[in-house]
Amino acid sequence: MYKLGVDLGGTKTEAILLDENLNVITRKRVQTPKNDYEQIVNTISLLVSELTENISNFSIGVCTPGAISNQTGFIKNSNTQCLIGKSIKKDLENKIGKKISIENDANCFAMAEAKMGAAIDYGLVFGVIMGTGVGGGIVIDKKLHSGRTNIAGEWGHHILHRNGNLCYCGKNGCVETYISGPALEKEWTNQTGKFLSLIQILSDIDNETGKKWKEDFLENFGYALANVIDILDPDAIVIGGGLSNIDFLYTEGKKSVYDKVFSDLVDTPILKNKLGDSAGVYGAALLT
Repeated sequence: MYKLGVDLGGTKTEAILLDENLNVITRKRVQTPKNDYEQIVNTISLLVSELTENISNFSIGVCTPGAISNQTGFIKNSNTQCLIGKSIKKDLENKIGKKISIENDANCFAMAEAKMGAAIDYGLVFGVIMGTGVGGGIVIDKKLHSGRTNIAGEWGHHILHRNGNLCYCGKNGCVETYISGPALEKEWTNQTGKFLSLIQILSDIDNETGKKWKEDFLENFGYALANVIDILDPDAIVIGGGLSNIDFLYTEGKKSVYDKVFSDLVDTPILKNKLGDSAGVYGAALLT
C-alpha cells in the first residue's frame, strides 16, 4: 500500500507519496491559506487528489498544528488559531471520502526522525520543535506515544518562569514565550529598543548586548530541556524547526542543559535533525 502524507504548516502545505519501501513517488508544496479554515481543507483535498490521481490503494496521514481532543474531536492547542474548535479530521474525511490518521506537527517530526532520521538508532526519542512555536513529541521503540489526552511532549507550555511572559494559551511564563523565534526577537527589542529578525541577531551577537541576550537564551533553553530529561530520561533528543540551525545549541546549549539535569551522569545526545523541514510530511505518511 502506498503512503500519502500531508504537512499543514503555517506558511506552506506539503504532500508526499511514498511506495511500500518508503521511496518518494511524488511530492508538492503550496502556500497555506492564511486564517481561512475552509480553504485549508480544500487545499489538502486538492493535494491528495493530485498526488493519487492514478492510485487507489493508499493510506493518508496528516500533520497539523495542535492536537485533536479525545472528548470533542476538535482541534485544540493550535498556534494556527483558525483550526481551534474545528473537526478537521471529520471534515477532511468527508471531503476526501477516505479515512485519515492525524497527529500534531511535533509528533510527526519525532516519528520521522526516529524512523528515518537522526535518531534511528535510539529507543526513547524526544523530538523538539523550536521555531514560531515550541513543541515536542515522544516516540518509544518506533511507536508514537501521544498520552492519555494527546498532549504528551508539550514542553513548550511548561511554566518556566512563574508570572512571566504572557502566552497565547492564557498562561504566563511558558517555555514558548522565552525560546521560540518570535519570543527571542521580542526579547532583543526589550533589551535594545530595536527590532531585528532572528537571523540578523545571530549574525552579530559578540557585542555586550548580544552576549546578554545569548546568555538569557541559553539559560532558558538549559532549564527547559533539563526538566524534560529529568522527567523522561530519553535515549536521544532531536531538535527541529528553524532554530535547529543555531550551531551553539549543540555545544554551549548542550552544556547549559547538562549543568541543570538532576544526575551525576548526563550524556543524553542532543542531535540536529536530518530530514529538515520535510520531517513533518514524512512523519505524517508514517502514521499509517
